[in-house]
Amino acid sequence: MLRQDEDLMSPNGKASPFSECRPNGSLGHCSDEDSAALRPSHKHRDYIEATVCHVKDLENGQMREVDLGAGRALLIKEHGEFSAIGHKCPHYGAPLVKGVLSKGHVRCPWHGACFSIATGDIEDFPGLDSLPTFQVRVEKDKVIIRANKQALQTQRRTKAMAKCSAVINSSTSFSHVLIIGSGPVALVCAETLRQEGFTDRIVMCTMEKHPPYDRPKLSKSLESTAEQLQLRSMEFFQNHDIELLLEKEAVSVDVKTKTVTFQDGYKMEYRKLLIATGSKPKSINYKGKDIGNVFQLRTPEDANSIARLAGSKNAVIVGTSFIGMEVAAALTDKAHSVSVIGTEAMPFRKALGEKVGKALMKLFEMNRVKFYMLNEVSEMRGHHGQLKEVVLKSGKVLRADVCVIGAGSSPATSFLKQSGVHMDSKGFITVNKMMQTNVDGIFAGGDVVTFPLALRGNKKVNIPHWQMAHVHGRVAALGMMGKTSEVRTVPYFWTAMFGKSVRYAGYGDGFDDVIIQGDLDELKFVAFYTKSEEVIAVASMNYDPIVSRVAEVFGSGKTIKKRDVEMFTHGKTGDMSWLIDKGSQ
Repeated sequence: MLRQDEDLMSPNGKASPFSECRPNGSLGHCSDEDSAALRPSHKHRDYIEATVCHVKDLENGQMREVDLGAGRALLIKEHGEFSAIGHKCPHYGAPLVKGVLSKGHVRCPWHGACFSIATGDIEDFPGLDSLPTFQVRVEKDKVIIRANKQALQTQRRTKAMAKCSAVINSSTSFSHVLIIGSGPVALVCAETLRQEGFTDRIVMCTMEKHPPYDRPKLSKSLESTAEQLQLRSMEFFQNHDIELLLEKEAVSVDVKTKTVTFQDGYKMEYRKLLIATGSKPKSINYKGKDIGNVFQLRTPEDANSIARLAGSKNAVIVGTSFIGMEVAAALTDKAHSVSVIGTEAMPFRKALGEKVGKALMKLFEMNRVKFYMLNEVSEMRGHHGQLKEVVLKSGKVLRADVCVIGAGSSPATSFLKQSGVHMDSKGFITVNKMMQTNVDGIFAGGDVVTFPLALRGNKKVNIPHWQMAHVHGRVAALGMMGKTSEVRTVPYFWTAMFGKSVRYAGYGDGFDDVIIQGDLDELKFVAFYTKSEEVIAVASMNYDPIVSRVAEVFGSGKTIKKRDVEMFTHGKTGDMSWLIDKGSQ
């Protein structure tokens, strides 16, 4: 689109056009006039201009990554108009040119994040930052892009945020918004409030000792430090008036006095409360629980210790959860041996089905992982208090110097038992479509909730995915500000092992058949999960951007019938044109 450059703030998020705003209304909003008056002036030397192609080089619906000399941009042509945005997804750096362009946005091929091609704003998650946009014009049939040099280098833009106008004393035990937790639900909620113009106090309390970090990477990159995994710095929180209190574990909530009590005795009152405490690892029963070097992966320190202790030693993984299997994969190039103990016949069966589970199990076996399936741990044996053997109920004894228990998780909600906040029999908090609990002013999101999923006719579900947690945070923030919203996103998750990734979109609970296109033996496949006559989810490996394409179809409200998959996959391995047509209807 031929428009003015929309870079209103520096990519590091420090310069906010709302920095001098004052409250405008009960919730402290900032006006558009305030923002416009504070636009920074642009110096010519900070920009670069380049001719990138002829107008006929791109057809409608096409994207091209172009080089401007000082960096690259993504040039897009849709409905006869050109636009240009950052070319890398700010989440993990995926090349967006390989993603899916549809109805004014581009979807990342790796993890499904969506960005507006008009504004660069992030419209669906995962990730926190948006994309820079660049001015495009056409002269004599040549397409010319003018871009900010710094934006070309950073390839990300933090949305403008309001400042807190309330007079804050750090000892004041009251917050307009109190957030318990520091994962993506908490972080996105706090940032969305500021982005939407909220100018009152926000306090985020967490039992963690680190600022928010990328938890999914813990099991994939065991040697990464908390600093390397950090999502936002302490400086970021200070700049945007989001108070972060570390090592604060909530132990009770009094809904009558609107007070949260923490383990150290500290109490804080709130007007709005967000519960985003996540999940805790499930424990298993065995003899020898006092033995050392047995871990449940929770923190960067846990991950670092596991990697260090496994070096040229024997590692045992108990449980075939995604976390457990990712740890097993990560240890194969460090440990002398890696053994996996599982109660099922194969890993991933419940989530991905027997066919995919067998193929992935074979991949692990090819990488020296030994499986002991349909089995459980009976005892941990040690020497001088340190683990030396794991005894199975079958009688098999495994050498072990370090053990990781990855047997699933449960919601961290025990502190709410006497609160009056409604939970189901498994401890999940029940919320409505705006992430509100049964108690006025209390919201919840992430692993701890069951919520109505629009994709499945508002069926109440629990989806403990990193991506979905981001969505919950945004919906909760809008709800706190009285803005109606709901979870309309398509669930999307991924797992990585041995340099390969499985991507998954949809909600496949209760699938009754799996249709495979491609070659499972070559680990280049698409798996369509069906229930009755409808496709309800899809998984793939080495088939990008098929999962993002299906997410677009689901997100548009269209359905994919089982007969469509059977008709077009039979004898057409690798041909996905039918699905592209489906998405464009």
